[in-house]
Amino acid sequence: MLTLALIGLLGGLITAVSPCILPVLPVVFLAGGTGGEGTGRARPDGAAERRRTEDRPTPAGDGASAVLTAPASKAPVRTPRNRRPYAVVAGLVVSFAFFTLLGVTVISALGLPQDILRYIGLGLLVLIGLGLIFPPVERILEKPFARIPQRQVNKEGSAFALGLGLGLLYVPCAGPVLAAITVAGARGEISADIVVLTLSFALGTAVPLLVFALAGRRVAERVAAFRRRARTLRVIAGSLMIVLALGLAFDVTAAIQRSLPDYTSGVQKKIEDSDTARQQLSGLYDDSNKDLSRCQDGADELRSCGQAPPLEGIDSWFNTPGDQPVDLKSLRGKVTLIDFWTYSCINCQRAVPHLQDWERAYKDAGLRIIGVHSPEFAFEKKRSNVISGAEKLGVTWPVALDNKLTTWDNYRNRFWPAKYLIDAQGTVRYFKFGEGEYDKTEKMIRELLRQADPTVVLPKPTGRAMDDLTADRTPETYLSNLRIRGYVGTPLTDGKPAEYRFPREPLPVNKLSLAGTWTAGYEHFTAGPDARLAFTYRAKNANLVLAGTGKVTVLVDGKATKTINVSGSPTLHRLTDDDEARTARLELRLDQGLEAYAFTFG
Repeated sequence: MLTLALIGLLGGLITAVSPCILPVLPVVFLAGGTGGEGTGRARPDGAAERRRTEDRPTPAGDGASAVLTAPASKAPVRTPRNRRPYAVVAGLVVSFAFFTLLGVTVISALGLPQDILRYIGLGLLVLIGLGLIFPPVERILEKPFARIPQRQVNKEGSAFALGLGLGLLYVPCAGPVLAAITVAGARGEISADIVVLTLSFALGTAVPLLVFALAGRRVAERVAAFRRRARTLRVIAGSLMIVLALGLAFDVTAAIQRSLPDYTSGVQKKIEDSDTARQQLSGLYDDSNKDLSRCQDGADELRSCGQAPPLEGIDSWFNTPGDQPVDLKSLRGKVTLIDFWTYSCINCQRAVPHLQDWERAYKDAGLRIIGVHSPEFAFEKKRSNVISGAEKLGVTWPVALDNKLTTWDNYRNRFWPAKYLIDAQGTVRYFKFGEGEYDKTEKMIRELLRQADPTVVLPKPTGRAMDDLTADRTPETYLSNLRIRGYVGTPLTDGKPAEYRFPREPLPVNKLSLAGTWTAGYEHFTAGPDARLAFTYRAKNANLVLAGTGKVTVLVDGKATKTINVSGSPTLHRLTDDDEARTARLELRLDQGLEAYAFTFG
């Protein structure tokens, strides 16, 4: 159980710095520093008290006024410390953990709509925002906490309520740990192991969020401009919360999240899908369909992984004639791609364009796509929500609502998204968990289509765009010792500092190399002394996800073009930006300690 708790804790820590939780960070930061009217720490020298006494009119006469106004007779007045950061994060963790595990059970028992929790969360966010803008509203929100004896706790009541609302709207990137918790909660199968996993995951999530909230409090306390404009800050924070609620309600935030790379996917997979984690988490399920374990995630070749499990326990279908179900047996002779997804999952949303390309290119050649919508949260069970989300994303293939997660279990799935390829005889031949490696998945699709019909004429591989600017664009490249592509030069040393040298001959297009000292890890490369990286690319712009503290000097075709200051967690940085696509040699000179994750090109 200790190992399970550690896996949950690490999974929560990774989740709390993933791009999926970015929308809540500004609210957490500002909420940490927006206490009640007039809150804050008094100056220890009693300056505030002296100003009040010096401003009072004093009677003329024998000097009594000097005694009456002497600041030494007054002890420094200190207001209670602002505990809003703790209240916000505590509320978020409590509501997220409780409703992830028991939300489905509570909603079913009360006969409430599946998306009621989301509506409650949005409503709370709006109310708290109005409370920050209009103090009378905040006093009304704090009344439920009035019976609590501690006065300061009463004042933090609205902050705790804000955390409760955020917890209901908190939709983190889903990995195997959250999948295990969600599946158990959806079925009401709450064991001691699941409770430990949930609490440790929630605790891991809370730590970075609390640091962020405390940073907001410190800024509000230490920066004079914030203290002088406390009222303005509260109005800004309240307005931001209302804007966030509207953004979440209309899925505006999802568009922003989709544009960001999933910079935590590598480390999430390394920890949550490691052999140890897989053994611990698989013990929470039964041993059905063991043949699927013969397949390896993202294998380099097709394998035989047993007969495709049936699509069972489906609540309903759409995007089929008359919304009738699809039987896998009726698709014998075709190549079938089963896509496990959920409409609010950012990772799934970013995968949809690739599925659209494959359906357009290969449907006539015999490819069929079926989306199995296996919800993470209760509001994702509502049919109208799923249909609306699918329409916005452009999902046109048949979709099965796997609300009971029966088919999810049949396939022993652990990820959103996950793709399973089934050949013309109904055998699972390949699967891919999470985002990425789309070129490999497409290669497997093409190979299965040729096996099904050796005479088939296939179009060119799709790619994400077909115009001159991107048809030959350098593909996304991960700086990972297991996922890197196009590397040439000194062989990579796994996980240890090593000296590298550029090759003598010029780098071909789409090839990269290292020089100086680097540590090549699973999720990123870490720069050592004299670290340099060369990459010959073709695109309009080149981008790199970087983390740490230091500077990066960018050279294009040997000429220094810019210096990038890097500070903090992994962030996408624009390296080059041209009006037209071109081929160029990019060289980066990185300060020691900087971490480089992934290149993207546009």
